[in-house]
Amino acid sequence: MMLPTHALAGMALALPLLAVAPEYAPIAFVAGLLGGIFPDLDMYAGHRKTLHYPVYYSVFAVVTTGVALLMPATGTVAIAVFLVAAALHSVTDIFGSGLELRPWEGNSNKAVYSHYHGTWVAPRKLVSYDGSPADLVLSVTLAVPLVYALEGTLQWVVIGAVVIAGIYTALRRVLADLAPVVVGYLPSSVYPYVPARYLEDSAR
Repeated sequence: MMLPTHALAGMALALPLLAVAPEYAPIAFVAGLLGGIFPDLDMYAGHRKTLHYPVYYSVFAVVTTGVALLMPATGTVAIAVFLVAAALHSVTDIFGSGLELRPWEGNSNKAVYSHYHGTWVAPRKLVSYDGSPADLVLSVTLAVPLVYALEGTLQWVVIGAVVIAGIYTALRRVLADLAPVVVGYLPSSVYPYVPARYLEDSAR
């Protein structure tokens, strides 16, 4: 799934706090946003492997959630929501497409790397690919309750995420064709920092 979907899913985790512990809701929304984004910071350094930990994030999320329930405080709630959001991101990537430049072609059996198992987990393809129409629908669905629940800066963050999701969805296939062309004009010295899928395609 695309980054806006993950970010909105992380923020949505904090919605129940508005009813049960509203004093912690603001920090939880920010923590959910950051946790939803964090795994994809490995986009250009071993994507879906370097910062994606579907098992370990999940274990730590359970532990820290328990701590937050027993000792609720700004810090414990923030850490718990951050890790739950990061775990959700890593796990839900399994239900998308494989790691390839044109995931709608379905040529990759690598969805997310499980460090615990020491192997790649195959994609389930419930969401056909990141930036697909189904992915956009999911982003919008997650955004609706957030827009109504939030105000100010965080509300605008949600609206901005939906706008970005819409633009990315509209341009997704064009970007896949454009990326290898751009890479072809780059000096070879930067190739170690370019995802392999771009290099393989530019060599066709």
